[in-house]
Amino acid sequence: MSRALRQRRATPSFDVAIIGLGVMGSAALAALARRGRRVVGLDRFAPGHDCGSSHGATRVIRLGYFEHPSYVPLVRSAYPLWRELEARSGQSLLVITGILEIGAPGSDLVAGTLRSSRLHGLPHEILGGPSVMKRFPAFRLPQDFVGVFQPDGGFVRAEPAVAALQTLARRSGGELRAEERVLAVEPHRDGVQVTTRRGNIHAGCAIVAAGPWVNSLLPQLRAPIRVTRQVLGWFEPADHARGQFAAERFPVFLLQNSDGIFYGFPADANGVKVAKHHHLDEAVDPDHYDRAVSATDEAAIRIAVRAHLPDADGPLVAAQTCLYTMTPDGDFIIDRVPGCPQIIVAAPCSGHGFKFAPVIGEILADLAVIGRTDHDISRFALKRFS
Repeated sequence: MSRALRQRRATPSFDVAIIGLGVMGSAALAALARRGRRVVGLDRFAPGHDCGSSHGATRVIRLGYFEHPSYVPLVRSAYPLWRELEARSGQSLLVITGILEIGAPGSDLVAGTLRSSRLHGLPHEILGGPSVMKRFPAFRLPQDFVGVFQPDGGFVRAEPAVAALQTLARRSGGELRAEERVLAVEPHRDGVQVTTRRGNIHAGCAIVAAGPWVNSLLPQLRAPIRVTRQVLGWFEPADHARGQFAAERFPVFLLQNSDGIFYGFPADANGVKVAKHHHLDEAVDPDHYDRAVSATDEAAIRIAVRAHLPDADGPLVAAQTCLYTMTPDGDFIIDRVPGCPQIIVAAPCSGHGFKFAPVIGEILADLAVIGRTDHDISRFALKRFS
């Protein structure tokens, strides 16, 4: 037997190889394994790592999408899939607290949320600033601010969700390879060749869901992607006000003021989690960036806590960094790589993708198995950059 033939027979063969096992890659892995496909998922880090974009305890889920109304059908489809994942995994993952989106009436956040809510007939209330503070006494707002309250909003438990998807994928026959760095993803014969530090993998197609590392893996993509550093902070509430931040009295919120858009969650064991969307808009190399949280980072978040949640303006109990992978328009990329139809790219999510994971997993499985999807993903095509 020739050496070339021995190497060809020794190369593992899969229907689909997935590169990146954050929430999007893990959702695709679970969807494909459940459909009976031979699928392998690879990640350069250990499970549950905090080096990418799928950690940080909680992620917002909301229907009235201020970014654009076209996202509403997708997030509507995600809700029952989250509940199905809960049922299959036996874990609580989706927590409904309601969501309050706060700002001046003409702000991007309030106007965009109302546009989506009205277009899609979503239940919502418009509350003046004094009414918000009466119903949710933790908030301090200018008199001219309004709040749009949607009862269906809440949060997803981030790390347990990723772990549940990976467990179910493995249970359905999917193969997971952690701490195996992918070096290249290239067309090869009748499929793709994935080159890792441990060898080569041959598959019919590949899904690249590598977030901040997508451009380094797919240099032919030529998409204008920026990786930015984010910071999440947990603040200790005052003893007399702890009850105000409990989930039954304090909804998930987004708030836009002159400093930007901030978001936060009911108190957990670490305190009240608050962050600034886009933080300092600092572009970084995902392999070499400062993961220590500085006084400047804290101040960028605390300014909103002090102004609008004064009873949460206690010590910073915990903090983490994470990464956004941004397109210029803030929309996703879900498409085939030009000239390489056997390679599907699912990134970046521009800082607002986690909530969509189970439906995007199904979309990616559709593209890999049947070559199309019934979901409208036209907004996420690569051709918009050409």
